[in-house]
Amino acid sequence: MRGSPCRNSYLWLALAGMLLTAPAAADVKFAWIDPLSGGAASAGINAQKHMTYLIDRLNATGGLNGEKVVLLSYDNKVDPQESLIALKKALDDGARFVFQGNGSSVALAITDAVLKYNERNPGKEVLFFNYAAVDPVLTNDKCNFWHFRFDADADMKMGALTDAIAKQTQIKSVYLINQDYSFGRAVAAAAKKMLADKRPDIKIVGDELHPLQKVQDFSPYVAKIKASGADTVITGNWSNDMLLLIKAGKDAGLKVNWYTYYGGALGSPSAIGKDGLGVVKQISEYHNNALPELDPDVAAFKKRFTGKDDEFGYYRLKTTFDMIAAAASKAKSNDPVKLAKALEGIKVNTTVGEAEMRADNHQILQPMFVSTWSDNVKFDVEKTGLGFKTDVKLNAKDTALPTTCKMQRPA
Repeated sequence: MRGSPCRNSYLWLALAGMLLTAPAAADVKFAWIDPLSGGAASAGINAQKHMTYLIDRLNATGGLNGEKVVLLSYDNKVDPQESLIALKKALDDGARFVFQGNGSSVALAITDAVLKYNERNPGKEVLFFNYAAVDPVLTNDKCNFWHFRFDADADMKMGALTDAIAKQTQIKSVYLINQDYSFGRAVAAAAKKMLADKRPDIKIVGDELHPLQKVQDFSPYVAKIKASGADTVITGNWSNDMLLLIKAGKDAGLKVNWYTYYGGALGSPSAIGKDGLGVVKQISEYHNNALPELDPDVAAFKKRFTGKDDEFGYYRLKTTFDMIAAAASKAKSNDPVKLAKALEGIKVNTTVGEAEMRADNHQILQPMFVSTWSDNVKFDVEKTGLGFKTDVKLNAKDTALPTTCKMQRPA
């Protein structure tokens, strides 16, 4: 028996209502865990702006396989325990992609927690995208399938810096000052080993480790550097620890060559000023004068964020997003396992050259620059009228180092 027209109308209305109220495709949630308070807050706030800009850029081109990406931010105060609490919250909030960069001790805690979580929760795996934590162990003995690093590790960066030092015959004595945690210790160890190999005549006249992001006055440390007679300082310090060290050296009239990992970041250029011309060097994957014109995304970021310190200091995050988007397209899926497999060995063209994600240890290979603080530049930093000028460019393949990684992959 056929239903009445009235009953059929109700059925159609009910069906239409179900279609109208059916949930849209779930958003892809990117969890970002980094400092928004404490001594490293400036680094975290700057990185959060990068994440916001790059997610908006990604969504403007259709997101990941047509799915919108949303950002979930968590303050970890550069503390491993706080980070694990934030990670649990992120997982409870539905994130399956975790980003972190500031602090290798944090990255080591997160990569271990993600590995254990994925072992316990097959089918709900999470990926960890590390864009700045550069302790070499993360892609060597502590490597795992779920972790990808999008920054050159401490040894790769030190290799470039010590190559530059080796050519400067006037350098005779070096003082090492670094933060007292896994990354700072890795920087010091690499400096000592590589200088011994490349310039055994250079004396290490100081090897200082200080608390991470807790020192407010570096003048006692600068006094030690002056007393040592060092002509060169090597430091991996970042955020406040870089800015305040440089400022204390300037205030004390310290005359040395500075070989830095992060001399161009987060207030340090303003602190350096004209006193650092020709003597402050950095290793980085980009700087404003790396190309004849600003990278288009660097220019767009600077137009959107106009504060004095709003520099595009995490160029590698742009490469991170480009690699993730390429991998998602290749996999035709946003499933973390499929996306991770597609990321292995993937190559993307950046404005400074080709970058590749190594399949054997999930360590990015990207072009790198050793550059010197100069007043003869087209594009300045932090509205100082000064900027960095390229000394040497390394192609991606030239940054590769051997790995001890023994990658265990899911079936």
